[in-house]
Amino acid sequence: VQLQASGGGLVQAGGSLRLSCTASGRTSSTNVMGWFRQAPGKGREFVAALSRTGGSTIYGDSVQGRVTISRDNAGNTVYLQMNGLKPEDTAVYYCNAWAALYGRDYWGRGTQVTVSS
Repeated sequence: VQLQASGGGLVQAGGSLRLSCTASGRTSSTNVMGWFRQAPGKGREFVAALSRTGGSTIYGDSVQGRVTISRDNAGNTVYLQMNGLKPEDTAVYYCNAWAALYGRDYWGRGTQVTVSS
């Protein structure tokens, strides 16, 4: 499974961005897709996840109420709509997919989000 993320950029505090992640390859094996982020000098933090078939979602505490994760009908592209961005949201955002069949997850390269104050 290959993951391609896009949509990062520079935005002012209070602004919005929408990230996209498209999966290719053995996408039918993926059960959950989501996003993590890593700020400079910090560990990787969970942002949001979505089940591929059931549409169940879960969000990290630091973004709850400000972001929405969704998917296209085929389930191969996941979107992360981020509103009310804060400088502390500045990080590299990584797309992630979990494949229970193989007992592993997959990572995209990451896309930079920078929020200026």
